[in-house]
Amino acid sequence: MYRNQFSRSFLPRDVFAEFDRLQQQLQQTFDVSPGLSSSIRGWTRGAYPAMNVGTTADAVNVYCFVPGVDPAHIDVQLEKGVLSIAGERKPEESAEASSNTQRNWHIDERFAGKFRRVVTLPDDADADTVSAQYRDGVLHVCIQRRKAAEPRRIAVQ
Repeated sequence: MYRNQFSRSFLPRDVFAEFDRLQQQLQQTFDVSPGLSSSIRGWTRGAYPAMNVGTTADAVNVYCFVPGVDPAHIDVQLEKGVLSIAGERKPEESAEASSNTQRNWHIDERFAGKFRRVVTLPDDADADTVSAQYRDGVLHVCIQRRKAAEPRRIAVQ
């Protein structure tokens, strides 16, 4: 009983929390997202626009959040299993600002300029069945997956 009260631990109280913290630091250092499967790769940290990539048994779905970008100026390409989404968000000019007024921004978090996001898709993504829709500032790209070849029984005669 006295031994537990006076002994000191040289390890942090929660070793697993410390491991989680170190893993997060490594992921931030190398800009790698741990949530994607090994067959889908993409860079995430600090990138614009934000993306969600998910898969189902039938398709790969990519949601790209690009509010304020004209859908006619978004370039979506799929080549050799690599999906690229590129475009440009023009800077907004306020009606209040004039050439005689100096503007001091205190917080400016809205991205303006050219962007390009690239995602490597799984091998079974079918490049012939890609669809892209833009609605309410979200670009949804859906790539169907090829059906796996099912084994068939061959009768021996």
